[in-house]
Amino acid sequence: MPCIVEEGPNRLLTGGTLQGDARHARLALFKLDNEEVLEYRVFIKADRVSPFDLAASWRAYQDNLRPSTVRGIPDVSINAAPETGHENSSSASLELDLEHYVVPAPSTSANSGLVYAANLAENPRSLTSSGVSGDRPATIKEMEVIIPDPSKVYSGSGMVESKSVGTFSPLQKQDSHRGLFVDRGVGSPRLVKSSSSSTFSFDLKLDSKNKNSMPAAAGAVAAAAVADQMLGPKEDRHLAIVLVGLPARGKTFTAVKLTRYLRWLGHDTKHFNVGKYRRLKHGTNQSADFFRADNPEGMEARNEVAALAMDDMIAWMQEGGQVGIFDATNSSRSRRNMLMKMAEGRCKIIFLETICNDERIIERNIRLKIQQSPDYAEEPDFEAGLQDFTTRLANYEKVYEPVDEGSYIKMIDMASGHGGQIQVNNISGYLPGRIVFFLVNTHLTPRPILLTRHGESRDNVRGRIGGDSVLSDTGEIYMKKLANFVEKRLKSERTASIWTSTLQRTILTASPIVGFPKIQWRALDEINAGVCDGMTYEEIKKNMPEEYESRKKDKLRYRYPRGESYLDVIQRLEPVIIELERQRAPVVVISHQAVLRALYAYFADRPLKEIPHIEVPLHTIIEIQMGVTGVQEKRYKLMD
Repeated sequence: MPCIVEEGPNRLLTGGTLQGDARHARLALFKLDNEEVLEYRVFIKADRVSPFDLAASWRAYQDNLRPSTVRGIPDVSINAAPETGHENSSSASLELDLEHYVVPAPSTSANSGLVYAANLAENPRSLTSSGVSGDRPATIKEMEVIIPDPSKVYSGSGMVESKSVGTFSPLQKQDSHRGLFVDRGVGSPRLVKSSSSSTFSFDLKLDSKNKNSMPAAAGAVAAAAVADQMLGPKEDRHLAIVLVGLPARGKTFTAVKLTRYLRWLGHDTKHFNVGKYRRLKHGTNQSADFFRADNPEGMEARNEVAALAMDDMIAWMQEGGQVGIFDATNSSRSRRNMLMKMAEGRCKIIFLETICNDERIIERNIRLKIQQSPDYAEEPDFEAGLQDFTTRLANYEKVYEPVDEGSYIKMIDMASGHGGQIQVNNISGYLPGRIVFFLVNTHLTPRPILLTRHGESRDNVRGRIGGDSVLSDTGEIYMKKLANFVEKRLKSERTASIWTSTLQRTILTASPIVGFPKIQWRALDEINAGVCDGMTYEEIKKNMPEEYESRKKDKLRYRYPRGESYLDVIQRLEPVIIELERQRAPVVVISHQAVLRALYAYFADRPLKEIPHIEVPLHTIIEIQMGVTGVQEKRYKLMD
């Protein structure tokens, strides 16, 4: 009808209901353009709307000449059936074979799963490929290192700190475990001071020599670093995470994940794998006999390469490195005493012991070891390699001594993601607390994570940053294609979920996807452009030239006036990363360019300085495959 005019008595609408008896419908007269009068019984219903929703709808109306269509959608929702208006048109249909849309991933992609994890560790400075020290003549004498006497019990460094032992299960509440200290505050480490001194050390030097002593981070990480610099003992400014555990228990996998996480947060972190040192110094063809505890030559050789790796790690820390991950079995108390003696006064050691009692997981890890480890690259017979590794494992089991000294974290049966335990002892401070929290939420369950930007928005067409505009016509086509893609790709994954930001262009992009929970995260909102929100880069260059040049010089650290920097975005994304690690089912993340750059950099282990320049094109899906073999990437381009 072109025009309807209601006639009848005035009625007062109060609190969403009509004044008087609201149980019965009222009669109303409707006069049409042709003067015909119709009488209908009508029901009137109104919902209370917050001032924030009214303001958002009004802004969207002014920007796009139509009101927002997504306000009122709850933070968590699920579409049980296809909605009207989202029928698949020919322009939104997809080929039956999704491989048709695969495009090459960039050379710096997240395909670390194709590489043996230990090979991703730091290259030994002490050794070259020939097994001798870097730039000196190859003499046996020069390869000798001083190894502290392991028989001498480590006496500690005179630190006074309360000792607490706690056990944490992901299925139980933290409150019931007083022994666990996980500091999630903004830089409030437990104070520790030397027993030989009545004052705290205060040595906050930010000169060129120590320019790497502060993390390239923002928010809580930077605040905690400053507090540690001012209040913590000197050796606590450098942290060594020393892995402990039998072979095939996931030590290297854990080391790689932890290294990636800490680097992404802004801490200068390196992974030192002793097996890599051993292979360079003694070759890859060592039989199981080399690893016998009653083989003095083998024991001496293994202690020597462990000392070389520890020396390299400590030397790197003295140059400004912050966190070293020392990856080896370290299965005897004497070996651990040797490492603590070498670290005394230089860095704080936390032992990270991985314990697995699941025979199925152990067998899988052993088979992967035979298939991927350089130790068995020259062994053509898989069964022969399996027998040798089984014998090597038995040699370690005979002399294995669980950790019960110093500061430690024990991960017990955490690999499956179904329960398990974390035990901690003498763990304090912001960074160790973050590490514990991260480890609680990691597991090996294979699952895909799909990252995509929203469909093209009207602000994209105008070249404006920020805003909360709706989709363009092209963006609406992509949202339908994406729904078809998700239906085909995750048709057998009914436990998957869809994550969006709270901005309407991502919510609209997800709207045709049905049958999966949809969760809105404010943490996934686009970088806040502050006073530059809604402007084009040309307008910023013309009206705010100093801001334009500052951003151009350092996009990572540049913070928009009253807005955010990329480092700020990383800090608010940490809960998203933790939840993605914790999830055991597929997740589709529909977000924005800056946010997806930061998320992708985590999985691809890209340096912080590269994050603002990572290419995340529109209408492209980045599939990250998480699993026991690491991280692998595949890209689908659904439309130009």
